[in-house]
Amino acid sequence: MRLSSYSRRGKNGLALLIDGTWRGLEEGQPAFPGALQTLIEAGGDSLARAENVLKAAPTLDFESVRKLPPLSRPEKIVCVGLNYTDHSSESGFKQPDYPTIFGRFNSSLIADGDPILRPSFSEQLDYEGELVAVIGKTARDVSETDALGFVAGYSIFNDASIRDYQFKAPQWTPGKNFDDTGAFGPIFVTADELPPGCQGLKLQTRLNGEVVQNASISDMVFSVAKLVALLSEFMTLKPGDLVVTGTPSGVGLARKPPLWMQHGDTVEVEVEGIGILSNPVRDRQSLEAVKVA
Repeated sequence: MRLSSYSRRGKNGLALLIDGTWRGLEEGQPAFPGALQTLIEAGGDSLARAENVLKAAPTLDFESVRKLPPLSRPEKIVCVGLNYTDHSSESGFKQPDYPTIFGRFNSSLIADGDPILRPSFSEQLDYEGELVAVIGKTARDVSETDALGFVAGYSIFNDASIRDYQFKAPQWTPGKNFDDTGAFGPIFVTADELPPGCQGLKLQTRLNGEVVQNASISDMVFSVAKLVALLSEFMTLKPGDLVVTGTPSGVGLARKPPLWMQHGDTVEVEVEGIGILSNPVRDRQSLEAVKVA
């Protein structure tokens, strides 16, 4: 099934795409099945029951509502760096034998259509199109063979990075956690609708319509199954946790001259079979000036 979180008239809602039509319900309505994060955390047949309810919900003009991240408050956002050999090479790193893990915080999340904001003190705002796996069951010490059974579904992420802040210290946390840089969504697709681990699907990032990243999910060094298994060795993955699986080559940092995102740009990340995540780019200072005025 294909689900999306949204807001309309101050009420959060959940929508189902069925036969090319969106159908949705909002909190406060008697049949509202709950937020996607709540349903995934509840487990069992919660998603299936929500699907049955939403099939009978009123049709929704999806372009007239405000999109929300599919899950707004995941307990953990576990990101993977250097997971495509060509990206490791262009970044000047030797391909690691073990995943390069760092964290994002949910305070950085934005939805499809929301602006990615560039701070006034840095020009080095870069794009990183990625596949994100959403954990559906508690996972601890799971095998690679069983790992995909713990994934509820998939979505799209743009791990927009402030590069000079990323490399101020050996740990990448600052450059990966600026407010309004973690674009996520707009659609959550359950795992049963996609190839196992999304193997073979194409990932493409476009900046102002120009293709800047183009790869197959199969090119990942550590597959979704491998990542879930390795992560579960040292942490308990909980329902609703996100595993952001890494970006391929083509990032702005590696280009000569560097290709930084600028005010007025539009960046799109598309994963075959899932959809398109699209965000405008704005200077934070310009938006704050508008608010003051």
